[in-house]
Amino acid sequence: MTVKELDGAPNVAALYPKVVLGGLRKSGGELPDLEYVRTGVVADAGRLAEYNKVCGFRLSDELPVTYPHILAFGLQMALMAEPSFPFPLLGMVHVANRITQYRPIRIDEPMTLRVRVQDLRPHEKGKQFDVISEAHVEGELVWSDVSTYLRRGGGGSGSGGGGKQLAAPTPDAIWRIPGDIGRRYAEVSGDRNPIHLHPLTAKAFGFPSAIAHGMWTKAHAVAAFEGRLPEAYTVDVKFKLPVLLPAKAAFTTWRTDEGHAFEVWNARKPKPHLSGTITAL
Repeated sequence: MTVKELDGAPNVAALYPKVVLGGLRKSGGELPDLEYVRTGVVADAGRLAEYNKVCGFRLSDELPVTYPHILAFGLQMALMAEPSFPFPLLGMVHVANRITQYRPIRIDEPMTLRVRVQDLRPHEKGKQFDVISEAHVEGELVWSDVSTYLRRGGGGSGSGGGGKQLAAPTPDAIWRIPGDIGRRYAEVSGDRNPIHLHPLTAKAFGFPSAIAHGMWTKAHAVAAFEGRLPEAYTVDVKFKLPVLLPAKAAFTTWRTDEGHAFEVWNARKPKPHLSGTITAL
């Protein structure tokens, strides 16, 4: 495997046009045997505080389980901007995300971040693959993230996973999600995909309005469990129907033998936006 070590954080704002426009010339192929690495990564306290505010986490001297994903996002974009990466960003759907925290990460701990792609495999709607991100502290694996993406064979837009009509459960909470949450999350995450930013740019890609980031929805759900989470656990979600902004969403949780399960669903339909589990290691 080829390893590319970066001295600093990639400029995501500059990478987005390259990934979107340059990717239009891509038509498939094998995933690159390539890993991006960045050492000495320390969370910025100010940016972390803003992220916590947007997602609903409390201030703490430990990173929320979803925050290293934000730190690794630039490396993910840099890898997808590589000429050897086979797919354009347009048309890719984030269908699942699994994060494992092997131990809490303090805000001041320097991390080594590693990102690679693997396991290209067929899917009934095209092909899917995994983006693997890891955080190491002094050689110890402390956090890992598997984001599964679907590349639709016939193009088109929408959300992976579909959504069956649910029997309406009694929600534990109702979320009133403002129309600007996509822009607010983009500011703290660096993910400025146009489908999240404004109704006009979302409509250009086939959505009736801007949609919330899947990773914001996941983070907001996990924040509801603060104070009840073990030190080491996995939080695994499947993204289903997109959250069209502004939105009224219902959040439901229940206990399982392994930990917790939860769903976010459209409070008016109801149809599922996200389902997930939290499992202690």
